[in-house]
Amino acid sequence: MEAPEFREFAKSMVDYIADYLENIRDRRVLSDVKPGYLRPLIPDSAPETPESWEDVMKDIERVIMPGVTHWHSPKFHAYFPTANSYPAIVADMLSGAIACIGFSWIASPACTELEVVMLDWLGKMIGLPKEFLACSGGKGGGVIQGTASEATLVALLGAKAKKIEEIKVLHPEWSENTIISKLVGYSSSQAHSSVERAGLLGGVKLRGVAADENNRLRGEALEAAIKKDLEDGLIPFYVSKK
Repeated sequence: MEAPEFREFAKSMVDYIADYLENIRDRRVLSDVKPGYLRPLIPDSAPETPESWEDVMKDIERVIMPGVTHWHSPKFHAYFPTANSYPAIVADMLSGAIACIGFSWIASPACTELEVVMLDWLGKMIGLPKEFLACSGGKGGGVIQGTASEATLVALLGAKAKKIEEIKVLHPEWSENTIISKLVGYSSSQAHSSVERAGLLGGVKLRGVAADENNRLRGEALEAAIKKDLEDGLIPFYVSKK
């Protein structure tokens, strides 16, 4: 695909997206297809020659849309909103065009610095103390993760690494395996399954603390659990509210 065809295809896709979102309430929210519906509708192997974008667009309605759960429908009341918007869609187009990988500052200075600044914006919006912000000049600041589950795991691994280093100073005679065996984290008994999964991937114990009658994690219950674990010689290091 060259630039002239891209311009035509992109304009067609914009029209399709706008029509889709404007008329999404007319679509069935939950797909009624059966598991395995897709395979008979597409080739067994990847095509060796390209198809026209007109044919690809036809396949979107023929193959893809029958198996889509329409999260942005006003009739969708499950899970959580995915925060889509027309500005976000346009921004995705630009992001896809630039296609930088911001794994370090030099890999894309604007990418790295914009992330830092915008997460400070978010921190200020939700009232975080200045110590949590990069602009404080300290160790604060955030990074964007791909999913909430990924963020939970990253937070747990960060807390684990920090606590291990702290305990090594206090008990240089302990091996790292000994320290890890004593670590314990906490979450509500109503927490998302990704919290338990983070504990499994992080190789640490996670304790579910009983929630109250409103399914909330209460400070008194958490305090009691931490106190008992300290008495048992364990090392609390992490609390998840998710």
